[in-house]
Amino acid sequence: MLVNPVESPQGREDDTALNGIQLYCMSHLDDKVVATITSTRGSWGRWTGAQFCPSGVIYRFSLKVEQPIVDGDDTAANNIMFQCSDYTMLRGYGEHWGTFGSWSNVCRRGICGIKTRVEGPQGNGDDTALNDVQFRCC
Repeated sequence: MLVNPVESPQGREDDTALNGIQLYCMSHLDDKVVATITSTRGSWGRWTGAQFCPSGVIYRFSLKVEQPIVDGDDTAANNIMFQCSDYTMLRGYGEHWGTFGSWSNVCRRGICGIKTRVEGPQGNGDDTALNDVQFRCC
């Protein structure tokens, strides 16, 4: 299961887009949450609705990133896509800026850990929040 905090476009104000990622590990027997994996996240946005793999596990991902903008509003990571082991695709509720990168290697037994790179609040500067993510295979 996947949920992420996303800040909606702020118009003329500073945008951050994707602020974090949270995954829930479900029991195969009764579909109850048995563990939550998350890491540092930015301060902005709202949690989105949960998405589930119909069966199997999340086993690879692609991160959508906006390249740095000179003298503009940078957002860094904007969205994420996961592929389940049953080939279902889960696309986050992030923003439209940037492009999706290539797919990660496959984690046959699923993803069990997460590490994020998050920029803290910049005060009067340009905030980006989530900048990168690494997942650990089971």
